Amino acid sequence: MSKITTRPRRDRSVLLSRTDRVVLGLMLGIPLIVVAGLVWGPALVTVALSLTSWDGIGGLSDIQWVGARNYVDLATIYPPFWPALWHNILWLLVLFLVFTPLGMLLAVFLDKELRATRFYQTALYLPVVLSAALVGFIWQLMYSRDQGLINALFGTSIDWYGDSTINLWAAMIANGWRHTGYIMLLYLSGLKGIDPSLREAAAIDGASQTKTYLQIIFPVMRPINIIVLTITFIEGLRAFDLAWIINRGRNGLELISTLVTTNVVGEASRIGFGSALATIMLLISSIFIVIQLRVVLKGER
Repeated sequence: MSKITTRPRRDRSVLLSRTDRVVLGLMLGIPLIVVAGLVWGPALVTVALSLTSWDGIGGLSDIQWVGARNYVDLATIYPPFWPALWHNILWLLVLFLVFTPLGMLLAVFLDKELRATRFYQTALYLPVVLSAALVGFIWQLMYSRDQGLINALFGTSIDWYGDSTINLWAAMIANGWRHTGYIMLLYLSGLKGIDPSLREAAAIDGASQTKTYLQIIFPVMRPINIIVLTITFIEGLRAFDLAWIINRGRNGLELISTLVTTNVVGEASRIGFGSALATIMLLISSIFIVIQLRVVLKGER
């Protein structure tokens, strides 16, 4: 009988030269260091500072440990906090229930290759590339009490940005103008990647366009749906620029992000108090991040 010989298994690490291992280590290590230094490091420092009292002017020796007092003060003796939290929730709901579905609906219509569809795509996406300051200026021309287009059309003299009962809605519409174009482009790119045979098979089976979209196209676009949902939550939670440009987040436009800026870099310079507000934003954001990860991982399994 012939003797069967087996070749010894080579260690995979031998296949990598020293240079390859160094390059691989740098490719993995540098991103980790950057993320840790620019994301997790500042986040952990913010959480730690939220438990202290510090004006940001003196040295580190002037930092005083106060425990959870900043959070207690936020909930009990800081009047702007609860309105700001409600405004953020309302901002998120309006984006999620109005402007995100509007962007998806526009994408569905533009996917039908309408005449001048390129013009419509450009016109709807144009607000996305504009800065927040320019968007605020454009809508100031629309909202101006004396010379605004809206008041001129309806013969009214409403101070859209100055009236604390309606300026939040006015700011959300201006923000939604940008958000709709962004969602439209994302969703349209997803629709363009759908296999045409799915629509053809549905048409052969006699399914209507609405039924085809709801029962076939929409479920297939699950990855795009998750991205759209994530972007909507991020936009709702980090809303800041327009509210700050209009009136620095006061008089009806209080948001958590504007309160953070006011306490950290404002005249009060309460680093610990502002860090407590930032930590609350971080916790709220983490809830949606965990939900997104669970949905993504569940879908992969």
